[in-house]
Amino acid sequence: MRFIVITGISGAGKSLVANYLEDAGFFCIDNLPPLLIPKIAEICSQSYRKMDKIALVIDIRGGELLNDLFPALDALTEEGNTYEILFMEASDSVVIKRYKESRRSHPLAQEGRLNKAITEERKVLEKIKDRANYVIDTSNLTPKQLKDAITGIIGSSDEFGGMIINIISFGFKYGIPIECDLVFDVRFIPNPYYIESMRKHTGKHEDVRKYVLGKTETIEFSEKLNGMLDFLIPNYIREGKSQLVIGIGCTGGRHRSVVIADELLKSLKEKKYKAVIEHRDIDRDGRSDGR
Repeated sequence: MRFIVITGISGAGKSLVANYLEDAGFFCIDNLPPLLIPKIAEICSQSYRKMDKIALVIDIRGGELLNDLFPALDALTEEGNTYEILFMEASDSVVIKRYKESRRSHPLAQEGRLNKAITEERKVLEKIKDRANYVIDTSNLTPKQLKDAITGIIGSSDEFGGMIINIISFGFKYGIPIECDLVFDVRFIPNPYYIESMRKHTGKHEDVRKYVLGKTETIEFSEKLNGMLDFLIPNYIREGKSQLVIGIGCTGGRHRSVVIADELLKSLKEKKYKAVIEHRDIDRDGRSDGR
């Protein structure tokens, strides 16, 4: 079982690192009392889910409990587990700027000045920093650069490096899904709803699929859509985006959008992207003005 202890200066990016590690498949716990580390290891080893990657955020918020960190880590090692300490650092000026922007209070600055609190925190964490396996100074790092640094520490993996693409087919008359990053309107494609034999079917039916996919408009649109995504997706991945939500909408979300979304899923999987699909409105009753 691999443990990564995330610690360091408040405002240096510990929460962001925890998010990155969680995306990478780590089970993350924030502000854990160090004395509980061996118990967490025991619980995770007995879990029905495989939990062999654990990230723990432990910092100055623990107060005097922080003194239990090294004894707890020694106990962890005795049980045959490994751990690494990742210490997050940033300059005083950057930390002060970040706290002003977030309007949050430093854990040690409840009754004093922020710069004095940072100095006190550095003294308390000095021994931990000396034993850290990794020290990352985020003063001049972008989120993408920080993510790359974390990738280098934990090792590249599909879970971390690969973006998950969510495709949602939907009906505009029920509203655009708010989580969409990209929305494509396919209401320009001839509508199979107006053909009696197809009206009660959905885009999963072979007749509907053949009708939609056989249209000149569909063929041209699919070529342009795939070309656009061939450009966008690698650039999103390069910039560190971990999830992309693509909405495909028609009027009722039962015919055209379902067919196009299914074809897009097939295309993305052929290109080895991790993609999932949801047909949000396929089971809605569209008889009133149904499309």
